[in-house]
Amino acid sequence: MKPKPSPPRLFPLHESLRIGICLAIVGGILDAHTYLFRGGVFANAQTGNMVLFGISVAEQEWLRAFYYLIPIGAFFLGVAVTELLKRKISEQAFLNWRHTILLIEAVLLCVMGFCPQSFPNAIVNVAVSFICSLQVNAFRTLKGNAYATTMCTGNLRSAAEQLCRYWFDHDHKALSHALHYFVIIFFFCCGAAIGAFLTEFLSGGTLWVCSGMLFFTLLMLITDE
Repeated sequence: MKPKPSPPRLFPLHESLRIGICLAIVGGILDAHTYLFRGGVFANAQTGNMVLFGISVAEQEWLRAFYYLIPIGAFFLGVAVTELLKRKISEQAFLNWRHTILLIEAVLLCVMGFCPQSFPNAIVNVAVSFICSLQVNAFRTLKGNAYATTMCTGNLRSAAEQLCRYWFDHDHKALSHALHYFVIIFFFCCGAAIGAFLTEFLSGGTLWVCSGMLFFTLLMLITDE
């Protein structure tokens, strides 16, 4: 007898929990690394950088204020590049636009990993912020629900919302969605802890670990699709 065909997947692999976990770990590592090793800047959480920018302006620390504008601008540029690639590269291509973005991220992080601590922080932070914006704009849904892999405030809000729907409306699907958000938050925090540990022992080489994880994620997507 022929084996029964497996049921069709409800969501593409790039929306799966395993891809989300890989990307959330990378996001946590990058945030911890840039904060500890590259001048106290959050590469992913631009809200934090905007607050620090405002504080610097209030204290008339103009050079410091400009310093925080750099990762904010790089993040903005990354979103624009993502939208351009989305329009220029077909979904049916062997390397579609999401694959291309993962490849760009992995290569840039690999190169940045060779930069010593004496290398200007601003240049590395621009590259990392650019990378994070590519990722957050390319991977925006987890099994049909909006989420982020490089910051967790929105994920926390969504988790609380879904949990309330389960409590008040007895919606069991909402409980499943809430658990997915909590899993992403957990692994983002794990990534931050891993990033702190790796930064202490590998310094800039921490970025090579992120690069390797992104290459592995890319391989999973290409093999599946």
